[in-house]
Amino acid sequence: MTIGSALSVGLVGLKAFVVQVQAFVSPGLPYFSIIGLPDASLSEARERVKSACQASGMKWPETRVTVNLSPASMPKRGSSHDLAIAASVLSAAGVIAPGSLDGTIVLGEVNLDGTVLPIHGLLPILLHARDRGLRRLIVPAGNEDEASLVDGMDVVCVRHVGELVEMMGGDARYTLPDAVRTASALDAEPFHLPGMGDMAEVVGQPMTKWALQVAAAGGHHLLMVGPPGSGKTMLASRMPGIMCPLDEAEQLEVASIRSLCGTLPAYGISDVPPFEAPHHTSSTAALVGGGAGLAGPGAITRAHRGVLFMDEAPEFSSRTLQTLREPLESGYVALSRAKGTTYYPARFQMVMAANPCPCGFAGGTGERCTCRERDRIRYFSRLSGPILDRIDIQVEVPAVDRIGAGRAVGERSSADMRVAVVRARSVAKERFAPFGWSCNAQASGQWLREHTSSKAIELVNRALEDRRLSLRGADRAMRLAWTLADMEGLGSPGPEQMHQGILLRARVS
Repeated sequence: MTIGSALSVGLVGLKAFVVQVQAFVSPGLPYFSIIGLPDASLSEARERVKSACQASGMKWPETRVTVNLSPASMPKRGSSHDLAIAASVLSAAGVIAPGSLDGTIVLGEVNLDGTVLPIHGLLPILLHARDRGLRRLIVPAGNEDEASLVDGMDVVCVRHVGELVEMMGGDARYTLPDAVRTASALDAEPFHLPGMGDMAEVVGQPMTKWALQVAAAGGHHLLMVGPPGSGKTMLASRMPGIMCPLDEAEQLEVASIRSLCGTLPAYGISDVPPFEAPHHTSSTAALVGGGAGLAGPGAITRAHRGVLFMDEAPEFSSRTLQTLREPLESGYVALSRAKGTTYYPARFQMVMAANPCPCGFAGGTGERCTCRERDRIRYFSRLSGPILDRIDIQVEVPAVDRIGAGRAVGERSSADMRVAVVRARSVAKERFAPFGWSCNAQASGQWLREHTSSKAIELVNRALEDRRLSLRGADRAMRLAWTLADMEGLGSPGPEQMHQGILLRARVS
């Protein structure tokens, strides 16, 4: 009895696991079955693999062929296991030598003509293989650029199943289509991302820019409320330009998410924090993740280590907004579906923008506002108390009443603001190194209470007594005070920084 085997890797969310693919050719009526909890797209691999093997010159066994995917208790999905299935069948049929693929991970989707197509999610697979000590991989040629991102791996790229047969010492007869010969990595039309822009391009709004700088320095969430055209969207879209560049580990983390989503070719490896701006009509599944069987990532996961910008925040459905409460606290999202639970990282900075009322002109004197009082109350009440309590900074963005020719004197650029942010974040990171925190927004309430002066704590207690702060709000005000102290070069916050932190928590209306 000959059993052919190969190794593949499956993904449940971003968590990878090694899959052993075994093929057994046994006597019986011709039949090809795949067992081990495959999904619909993986079950369809029977036809793809059979045709691809025949296209490489192999005579398909006119007997029973059984392929098992182990561990059988883990759900497998997608077409990335096609090439490993083909390799195991070829090994069982004696086309390639048994054992030639020992310790080798084989990945790729196969076409009916035997060509090997690129897959999504290769980067987290490579990182998992490296951690497991599996250094040799066979991947599609279309993933060559992505495979080169991880050092210390022995990666071989193939374009056709026949190339895999020849590589393992077998004989193959195949013709490589011209389209494949000239194909490059994930050969879709490249997507050109729009430029981020510079803070100096935004007219006025010095206080809002300062608030954004504080948010970037401490990792705080922020809400901007102001009339239409005051610059809220422009300011938010430029926030990644003033944030700390991602370090190497964070870059790979963000790139792994983009690899899973299939958007890595558009971004590449970058130290610029991600920026996601879902439309206000987005569904709950689009925002937090969803899908049948095993849930896929949503906008909050794509914004991991970056900014989630929610423009026209009160226009989002209340149910959608409420789903953000747990990720804002925990930094991850757990999505349970019929075939299991997937965990995705979601440590993002949320920036919300809102008008003060449906018409947008209730701010200032309010003389242009055409809304009834009950409409204004109903509009802004869509941002519930629990959501607002999780937003550290809430600022008014006034209408701009004067512009000048050219760049205004004293207008700070994104590069200038980023210098101050990096300096403050470095101080916090060094302070919190023993605890594994990277910014003030991650500090625990217990640590804050133990290390903040009694005079500063007294201001927090007064705000608690006056019901201006909740207990969660008190911790967040203290985190803001520590960020302000870091920006001013102080060892710890005093009453002045604490007073500013409390004021930043409460929007003046």
